[in-house]
Amino acid sequence: MKTTLAITCVILGSLVGSAVATAAEDSDSDRSSPKAFVKDSAITVKIKSKLAADHLTSLGRIHVDTDENGVVWLSGTARSQKAIDKAISLASATKHVKSVHSDISVKHDD
Repeated sequence: MKTTLAITCVILGSLVGSAVATAAEDSDSDRSSPKAFVKDSAITVKIKSKLAADHLTSLGRIHVDTDENGVVWLSGTARSQKAIDKAISLASATKHVKSVHSDISVKHDD
């Protein structure tokens, strides 16, 4: 139980840290409302957490971005079409997501 909690904390800490670090170099800096930026970032972090919890991806394989309208953009690679479909499904089921666009391609590990 303690190990699971520790792993969860590390994953969530990594995700939040990545979101903060990426925000500085992200195109989100031109958003007109800080409130919209925080909402968008929260949606992105929720989706990344779901993907990590389902073991669909390492943190660097599928990239998630959310615009100010709640539209989610998925890009990167996955091991199978089934994993891509699951990622889209998880993103679509996330609260405040209006639609999901996927540019994820299948790439089998060597």
